Amino acid sequence: MNALTLGLVAAFAWAIHDIIVRQVSQKTPLMAALLAVLIFGALFHLGVMTATNAFRPIGGAAAVYAMIAGVFFVIASVGLYHAFQRGPVRLVSPIIASYPVLSVAWAVLSGASVSPLQWAAVLAIAIGVSLVAALADDSADTVPPKGPTILWAAASAIGFAGTFGFGQQAAELAGEMPSTLVTRAVAIVLLMVIISAKGLPWWPGRAALPVLALMGVMDGIALMAVLSAGGMADAQYASVTSSMFGLLTILLAWLFLREPMTIAQWLGCGIAFIGIGTLAL
Repeated sequence: MNALTLGLVAAFAWAIHDIIVRQVSQKTPLMAALLAVLIFGALFHLGVMTATNAFRPIGGAAAVYAMIAGVFFVIASVGLYHAFQRGPVRLVSPIIASYPVLSVAWAVLSGASVSPLQWAAVLAIAIGVSLVAALADDSADTVPPKGPTILWAAASAIGFAGTFGFGQQAAELAGEMPSTLVTRAVAIVLLMVIISAKGLPWWPGRAALPVLALMGVMDGIALMAVLSAGGMADAQYASVTSSMFGLLTILLAWLFLREPMTIAQWLGCGIAFIGIGTLAL
């Protein structure tokens, strides 16, 4: 399995996660919901590690990279949840989906070689995802002011780029399973500190737990897939293709919820998949 395929696995998992998060975020204390998702994701990860006997010591630079990735993962997750809670999707998704450009720039700064054609493919994916998202969510519902929403979405994009950049370096040094566990543990502890310091609710409600558990498993699969690309050729392209989650969320809504897709949105899908095909060459 190559980096592009791992990125697509992550995109599908996050699409299922995000098709739920918009509704959950309206009815459940936000930080309590996020904490539950992170904990369920960690339990899923521990189960996979136990089944595959993947426990091994991690230290040195790998541990540092994994912990920094955990800090960025909190930024990404808090930004995403707040942005989707505020909405609308047509504003939030394109901003968050811009993180592949940051990921590829990170790879270039780290010494990777990216050709002009590959840069064009990355931009095509970002443009395609943005086009599909921008034409979605035609609801006339009142939404909060756009300024803070844009800031939350931008913080999420930066957070995802940092998570994948540092996380893949940790995975390359110490393996994806132990390094991802450290990343998750740091994220959980940091989020608990934030909740405690702000006096926010801890309990999301019993009724929400099954849905949050599903979201946690999907989030666990997605993060594990992207960070597993560390050490592979063109590892940054796992981050690029994982950004398709916004587009796939809308496709799943079209397929299962019978929500309409316009011709322009199908064009956006085509542009994004042409970008992926170019990277796969």
